Amino acid sequence: MRSLFLFLGAFAHAALSLPSNNNNNSTSSTIQVHWVGDTPSYTGGSSFGLPWPQGKYYFNDTVFSISGDGNPDIPLQSWVTGFWRDGSIKWTGHAIPPLESVSVDGGFGVRVRSSHTKSSRSQGAGQGVRVQNGRDEVTVNTGKVTVTFPKKGGNIVGSIKTANGNVVGENGKLVLHTQSGVAEDVASRSDTAIEYLNFESRISKVTVSAEEAGVRAVVTVRGTHAPVDSDHDAWLQFVVRFYLYANSDAIRIVHSIVFDGDAESDFISGLGIRFSVPLKDEELYNRHVRIPGVDGGFLHEAVQGITGLRRDPGEDVRSAQYEGTELPDESTWDTRVTSRLQWIPAWNDYKLSQLSPDGFTIHKRTKPGQGWITIPGGTRSGGLTYLGGATKGGLAVGLRDFWKRYPSGVDISNAASDEGQITIWLYSPEAAPLDLRPFHDGLGQDTYEEQLDALEITYEDYEPGFNTPYGIARTSEIYLYAFDQTPSSDHLASLSNHTNNPPVLAAEPSYIHSTKAFGTYWDLPDTSNSKSTTIESNLDFLVKFYEGQVESRRWYGFLDYGDFMHTYDEDRHIWRYDVGGYAWDNSELSPDLFLWQYFLRTGRADVYRLAEALTRHTGEVDVYHIGDWKGLGTRHGVQHYADSAKQVRITQPHYRKYFYYLSGGDERVGDLLTEALDTDQTYGVLDPNRKVRTDGWTPTPGQPTAISLGTDWAGLAAGWLLEWERRGPRWQEARHKLSQTATGIANLTNGFVTGSGLYAITNGSLLPPPADPNNEGLVAVSHLNAVFGMPEVISELLDYWGSDAPAGLKDVWLDYCYYYSASSEEQQARYGESFGSLNLIQGHSRLTAYYASQKGNSSVAERAWDEFYNNNDGFTADDSWAAEVVEGSSVLIPVEEASWISTNAVAQYGLAAIQDLALAGGVLEEVPFP
Repeated sequence: MRSLFLFLGAFAHAALSLPSNNNNNSTSSTIQVHWVGDTPSYTGGSSFGLPWPQGKYYFNDTVFSISGDGNPDIPLQSWVTGFWRDGSIKWTGHAIPPLESVSVDGGFGVRVRSSHTKSSRSQGAGQGVRVQNGRDEVTVNTGKVTVTFPKKGGNIVGSIKTANGNVVGENGKLVLHTQSGVAEDVASRSDTAIEYLNFESRISKVTVSAEEAGVRAVVTVRGTHAPVDSDHDAWLQFVVRFYLYANSDAIRIVHSIVFDGDAESDFISGLGIRFSVPLKDEELYNRHVRIPGVDGGFLHEAVQGITGLRRDPGEDVRSAQYEGTELPDESTWDTRVTSRLQWIPAWNDYKLSQLSPDGFTIHKRTKPGQGWITIPGGTRSGGLTYLGGATKGGLAVGLRDFWKRYPSGVDISNAASDEGQITIWLYSPEAAPLDLRPFHDGLGQDTYEEQLDALEITYEDYEPGFNTPYGIARTSEIYLYAFDQTPSSDHLASLSNHTNNPPVLAAEPSYIHSTKAFGTYWDLPDTSNSKSTTIESNLDFLVKFYEGQVESRRWYGFLDYGDFMHTYDEDRHIWRYDVGGYAWDNSELSPDLFLWQYFLRTGRADVYRLAEALTRHTGEVDVYHIGDWKGLGTRHGVQHYADSAKQVRITQPHYRKYFYYLSGGDERVGDLLTEALDTDQTYGVLDPNRKVRTDGWTPTPGQPTAISLGTDWAGLAAGWLLEWERRGPRWQEARHKLSQTATGIANLTNGFVTGSGLYAITNGSLLPPPADPNNEGLVAVSHLNAVFGMPEVISELLDYWGSDAPAGLKDVWLDYCYYYSASSEEQQARYGESFGSLNLIQGHSRLTAYYASQKGNSSVAERAWDEFYNNNDGFTADDSWAAEVVEGSSVLIPVEEASWISTNAVAQYGLAAIQDLALAGGVLEEVPFP
């Protein structure tokens, strides 16, 4: 974990220290935070982030505390995740333990004091998480559970022990099943050429981040999957993080893999995490299995069932088994049962398979070699499964978004032995193998000319060898709960809801906005007049429409969940899932930014969940994390990795920024931000414009490389700014590259209108592009330059720099903002030629609004609204702003349809609406349109 993110808080308070500023004033304030959505019935410990105004609090003399509903003694651990340029605190992360005895309906107040009178670092010592970092293992004691993490071998968890001394889990490991090929049909399944292999986790490194007597500890385990019974190379890199909170019996697990195999020969047929559960000396009839059903329901099973028998053991006995409590002594049973217990089968193995988002099946058997018995299944399982005993305790394990990330599953095995196992399958072995092969053979597209011609019909930018999954990743969240005895089904239902909807804490939108920590380009919802009220209604409609499309179109699955489709096919009444570049969206035109900015304004739980799932998907599956294209993402397509356009516009770090800071510095997203620092290295080997370049330039390793000043520089700049804000290990390098390239852009005769430049990776300088080596003034404007985060990045960057911004940078950006949608005559007068026919005018209206806001120009503000309402390819007031139900024989299932909607238009309308209201809303009532 990054050295900055030291958990510096004492258990009850956090005293932070860095070199002091010269301000000796003592100030304090209380910031309200609340649960996003409903107040949870259970909390296992929570982390959250808070922003702070520039210049107000500093690292060395700031003390945090938290209270809730009149209780001033809630433990709090705090750390800094971001700084303003002047060294003051911009973002902090905080952790609180479970709050079983604290009423939290009214939210919390985080009190911050700036004072040189520091609280003792030892306050609360002995009450928080206790960590022992030994030579061979890490031990973490939360007060409720003690968990050991071996530093080598195959077990990522050694043991899990409750406070009562019961070992309820052991030998936690990752399991992977693969096969070398896929049978094309039933008749070919006997093909002996297909090799089936088994792998288990092999640890390469274990680290722990924790503060003495702190609220939270994070254990990070890195490694690969090693073969169990073959000489296959170890593969499938993993990073697994364990989050443990003081006084909590819950463990949050964030599991990330990177695909580093061959799509033609490495087919994942099962991927999971398995724990052993000691059951020795527990009577078979006191061993319990809880299989998750629908809406918090559970199947109540005992390894040896004594209900439903021909002879009745007694109501108290039957009730105890169903409730999961220890059965009365056998002497109290009907002897007609106790004398025949040996004839009652013991159910050794169970499996639940969620192979679609609409159905799961359950089976059980007495032992290997015997037949499986079908148990009635259902639609959407909650996923949280329990194995344990009434007196020895056990484990419950759940995968977040279990049915949404199908094919998933749970196995319970050896429940009738001394040690059972419970496996949560992130990819179920009951499903067909994960097939990452290209979806077509190239169709004869051997030359750039052929590929560009094919682009004209399917919108797919194909190139041989580029449709590879090598280097993509996927992150999953798993929750683990330890028990001294079998829990009630109501409690398990509460934990299932916790697993699938982890509680989220956030500050009020008005406070976040006031700090300017997420920029000055957005504001709270505006219903001050009929026009703004209509726009707010439209935004609400678009978000709810996409929530409905995720459900009705079944945008679910192990790799797919979180993403949206790009464009609709009104003839088939379905999104264009099979048409080249019209299928999965892959962050095209920034839906990520729209959803996060909409959440900032509204604080709505449904918006947060939608944006979070999108961030988890697009930052992992659509991006390369290793290899030659590390740090680049893939343009929209039928498969998330198939298109040959590999660009930083998809990996734009600003898309991850909101979730990173709001979550308190999510460590996995932190990994992604660190990866972004090496993205510029790819430009020496891969030219994004290779198929259409006319200036003769080709990339040469070690030499300056051509980059776009829009989609490329904006992505690089966002990563550098984040590293500078976080004060990561490479922040000075990042600041240097940011300053050098920004200075280079400002020195171009036509600034951002130049369109591209030559970037020197070695020293960060930026020179004129190959088409204009003498900087005479090239005009090369693209409609894509400013629709992948550039307005947000530059706005925040200029705010961050303040008066220290490179000379001329703001001027050339304001020029671009004004002239993009200006008249041809104005463009001609300023640059000697017009920009030609451009589109995405509605989305670019926010650039016009930014100019108007910066210059205080009301006439330009009115122009922004003209562009917003009267444009060539966005939404207008004449659109229906409604969906209609299509059903019957025309569609596969009844769906809501709005054929006038595309994800591109939604993202750009949403961003334009939010930012135009914030930057030019003052003139909206006066404009004569729509």
